Amino acid sequence: MIEARGLTKRYGDTVAVDGLSFTVEPGKITGFLGPNGAGKTTTMRIILGLDEPTSGEVTVNGKRFASLAQPMREVGALLDAKALHGGRSAHSHLLCLAQTNNLPGKRVDEVLGLVGLGEVAKKRASGFSLGMGQRLGIAAALLGDPQILMFDEPVNGLDPEGILWIRNLMKALAAEGRTVFVSSHLMSEMENTADHLIVIGRGRLIADCTVDEFIAANSQLTVRVRTPQQDQLTKLIAAAGATVRDDGADAMIVTGLAVSEIGDLAYDNSVRLHELAPVNASLEQAFMDLTASSVQFHAGIPGDPDQHALTGSGARNG
Repeated sequence: MIEARGLTKRYGDTVAVDGLSFTVEPGKITGFLGPNGAGKTTTMRIILGLDEPTSGEVTVNGKRFASLAQPMREVGALLDAKALHGGRSAHSHLLCLAQTNNLPGKRVDEVLGLVGLGEVAKKRASGFSLGMGQRLGIAAALLGDPQILMFDEPVNGLDPEGILWIRNLMKALAAEGRTVFVSSHLMSEMENTADHLIVIGRGRLIADCTVDEFIAANSQLTVRVRTPQQDQLTKLIAAAGATVRDDGADAMIVTGLAVSEIGDLAYDNSVRLHELAPVNASLEQAFMDLTASSVQFHAGIPGDPDQHALTGSGARNG
């Protein structure tokens, strides 16, 4: 279990993390989301003792990371897959980690096989692709067989097979009762993987709930409707205070009325319906809606004279 209480980190006048409190529980995959500059990387570095908080504290299994007697046996982390000596082979890199953390050497071959790098174990890491580097970083995180796993953008550089593999791996780890804490910008992947979400913006907590709860709370109800009497139904829906937009497929998307309300409206006015179905909101859209005011950088629309190419103020990290 990871517990943060009142966690704050300042760099001069910049507040990277601002009074952050949350709990990451075992037995589930907890997604850690936020726009660039939200403070995710800083928070993960503080958890691992790589940065000291200005105030507040964070513990893993009730202890500060620095006080853990055998940290790799309790916490495995992937923050930067490139943080290794490129002249070493995959096997040598992991063996060095094992020896300096009093781990059995046989564990090196086990994790290399687990992540699919057994055949290239003797090759230098400098020649690895981005995806292979990610697999090696994941192998390092698993080396101590820890109960807590932390991954920052674990699918970066992986092909579709690799993405499916890491998704299933994280689910298997959580099913064993381990704590899995993963930061990612890929909303579709988090929607398929995470059980719980912790969302931050500008260093502050803005959501701590399940994925379904997050989507329901931060997206508008929309309904897809097809009818040969579109103009008539559009006027009726507008009169009821809802909005209508064309979805480009001979259908319209209604926002502001439930399926039953649209059905009753059509029935009462003798409007024939060919399709009436709720549109399931995505995690990506719910995330964009909730964090719009927390985004540090806003890209303009090319060719729009009213938009600048890039506006916003910089932040230390994401």
